[in-house]
Amino acid sequence: MPTFRPATPPQSDADAERGNGVTLADVALAAEVSLATASRAFSHPQLVRESTAQRVHDAARRLAFRPNLLGAKLRSQQTRILGVMLPTLENAVFAECWAGIEEVSLATGYSLMLVTSGYDPARERERVEYLLRHRVDGMVLTVSDAAQSAVLDQLDRELVPYVLAYNQAAPQGGRHSVSVDNRASACEGVNALIAAGHRRIALVSGAFVASDRARQRHAGYEDAMRAHGLPPLPPVNLPSHTASSGARIGALMAGAGRPTAFFCTNDLLAIGVISDLKRLGLRVPRDVSVLGYDGIALGALVEPPLATVVQPNTDIGATAVRLLLKRLAAATRPDAVLASVPGATLLPHALRVAGTVAAPPES
Repeated sequence: MPTFRPATPPQSDADAERGNGVTLADVALAAEVSLATASRAFSHPQLVRESTAQRVHDAARRLAFRPNLLGAKLRSQQTRILGVMLPTLENAVFAECWAGIEEVSLATGYSLMLVTSGYDPARERERVEYLLRHRVDGMVLTVSDAAQSAVLDQLDRELVPYVLAYNQAAPQGGRHSVSVDNRASACEGVNALIAAGHRRIALVSGAFVASDRARQRHAGYEDAMRAHGLPPLPPVNLPSHTASSGARIGALMAGAGRPTAFFCTNDLLAIGVISDLKRLGLRVPRDVSVLGYDGIALGALVEPPLATVVQPNTDIGATAVRLLLKRLAAATRPDAVLASVPGATLLPHALRVAGTVAAPPES
């Protein structure tokens, strides 16, 4: 009979105490062993009979128990692997962010493990669990909703160091993030459309439930419209954050009081909207203006170049890793003051309005 070896044994009794809301006592009860025996089955399996250890680990799997392998006591036994969870790599904004993450990580001697969530809140927990099973030292994450995230709550309980990229942490909270000011920057972009003479401006985004950034940018759109006494139009929420919908855009442009400008919450959507408008026989920007958000390199290559709110995507990734490394260093030194690591870090944005933005047609 082959020797039984647990896949990822924790390093101490304390590290095996709790996982996923299920306690070690629950596992011991299910395996019909004492709490001490269950603890040894994880921390010192060589001291437990093979059949007993197998019973404990079988119970742990049934209860979805995962030992906390990243508690403070393991900081001195780092794997030098950082986990990264991004929504997708289909959107170049995250590929540019990844370039910054990779550059800083490799320069500081860390390896990387990348997963994607597909903008699906339900998949986030699964992907984070995968990273935890591989004992990453810490994580750079983009989640659907930083304010209401079961995944972040779990990581906070287990003292796993992480830094959010693109999500904005609450100013008074204990979480750490790197982003631009999504609401203020979107407001500035819509103000530029209004300054160009537009009064009927439609917002296009993916599903708000899958992106708190899209909701914040919508709030900035509303801020700008109301500041100028203009009624915000109902948002055009599309099923995807990376593809437009010709039918939805066509229906909107066929109606009375059609918009003279679109503000899209990311550049890929803006490029898709431009394509849809051209299929309708409309010229951009002569007939309709389009403003994107992200500033991806692809936008400068389309004709005319995409007007957009530019955020420093590579710097967001690089800064997130630097902050994460500061958190890891603070965790290894009892005398370090973690409060010295900033919470919500806001990087500067820029505005590029040439190209697909012009004054509205007179009619």
